[in-house]
Amino acid sequence: MKKKNRRLAVVMVASIVAVIVILSVIVAVTGYQQFTHVLEQQYNDTAYEVAETALTYLNPDKLDEYLQSGQTDEEYDAILARLDELVVSSNCNFIYVAKIDETDYMTTTYIYDSVNPATGFSRYEFGYVSRDIDPNYVDDLKHILTTGGRAEKYLYSYTESGAHTTAGLAVKDSSGKVVAVIGVEKSMTVLYGARSTYILWVTSIAAAMVILSLLVYLLWLNRKVIQPIAEITGEAERFANDGENPVTALKATENRYEIGVLASSILKMEAEIKQYIDNLTAVTAEKERIGAELDIATHIQASMLPCIFPPFPDRPEVDIYATMDPAKEVGGDFYDFFMVDDTHLAIVMADVSGKGVPAALFMVIGKTLIKDHTTPGRDLGEVFMEVNKLLCEGNGEELFITAFEGVLDLKTGQFNFVNAGHEMPFIRRQGKYTPEKIRAGFVLAGMDMTRYKMGSLQMEPGDAIFQYTDGVTEATNAHNELYGMERLEAVLNKYADAAPDKLLPSVKADIDAFVGDAPQFDDITMLCLEYKEKMK
Repeated sequence: MKKKNRRLAVVMVASIVAVIVILSVIVAVTGYQQFTHVLEQQYNDTAYEVAETALTYLNPDKLDEYLQSGQTDEEYDAILARLDELVVSSNCNFIYVAKIDETDYMTTTYIYDSVNPATGFSRYEFGYVSRDIDPNYVDDLKHILTTGGRAEKYLYSYTESGAHTTAGLAVKDSSGKVVAVIGVEKSMTVLYGARSTYILWVTSIAAAMVILSLLVYLLWLNRKVIQPIAEITGEAERFANDGENPVTALKATENRYEIGVLASSILKMEAEIKQYIDNLTAVTAEKERIGAELDIATHIQASMLPCIFPPFPDRPEVDIYATMDPAKEVGGDFYDFFMVDDTHLAIVMADVSGKGVPAALFMVIGKTLIKDHTTPGRDLGEVFMEVNKLLCEGNGEELFITAFEGVLDLKTGQFNFVNAGHEMPFIRRQGKYTPEKIRAGFVLAGMDMTRYKMGSLQMEPGDAIFQYTDGVTEATNAHNELYGMERLEAVLNKYADAAPDKLLPSVKADIDAFVGDAPQFDDITMLCLEYKEKMK
């Protein structure tokens, strides 16, 4: 137990240390970036002040004259001398005045070029042409030349020779025309040292904060958290291991934080668990009995539905397959198929209202009555009228059944059917499934005087009928969207050429993919009958 508590302490201490370190790093990085930005701006502002001063030395009206003639004069020499003095006194690297080729903004013709001797570089002579403009500065040069102002942003560069900033201004003649650009490059000599000092101070302060905070936190943690939790853990382990009566009090209940509430809750929970355990055996036995009965009911229901496929291996005229997935242990849906006589095959699809055992019992009655009353040559409307009367008798639970029954003549392909409030089937003709708009009568066991009318359609070899319960079209996903007829028709036609035993699993897989993790609220039952050839 002590070992586990130490582990908890380590995790909590490590967490607070990690938080402090992360916050310190965030503050340090943010401050470092802001500090660097401020220094860069100060250096750049200084470079612009120098550029403004140098601009006052120039005679812009004579710059184009110098370039066109290729000759300088005494005034030029005087200005150059003043620029040389300024570049040294302002501790800048370069001060230059140049004509920029506006066709590509990459070619520079130098008019003045003052170089600080400390840099070790030599000046570009008057008229020197160079293509050494940094591509990163092209947009700023365009802005200077087109607007006559300064660069839109601060210009910095970090190279092997060190960090420096550049200021650029437009040189205008007396008419306001931009005739050249004056540039000032200044080294940011203090930047590296200042940043190093900043990092050292921030690191030291952060380390001191971590150590001090950790000491204070450890004292508080041990007294207010670790010791009370250790007491609660010990009591929980004792009760879990031997199951004896819980203790009457814990010191941890005096804790004024949530731990005190937890200790009180532990004591209350132990008392309730002890009481619950006393009744658990009887409750478990009852649940096991009910579960066993439901399991038996499930097996009975499953055994009542045809489950051997193919069901008529000696009947090459038809292929049939059916499935049922109940929403509970036992369901109210059912299907059936059987030979009425040697040349007629009957199929039944039905859905009992309600769920669970009552629906399953009513299903058994309905299935038995429909099969018993379906005799050779009998009108299916009469079959449902007779079954309806019998189901209405003693229907105190007011359950009802939606049902569809069809009988296929294997010789002629004539398919007679009757529908008692059930879903319309899908018929495959010429390789495509379409819903057959069959008028539905009233449900079975609703009113004992209801009359039902038999319908008929012609099936040809290669045709198939797909029948189902509303659990298919009303399957609902997590967004309360229904699966619907359109999705069902789409997936049926996607696998239109599949045999019944392949089609139904494909439809069920599509339903499952649509529903996802949403619970199943209704039974899902499907049946497919394929008329392959006429009986000879």
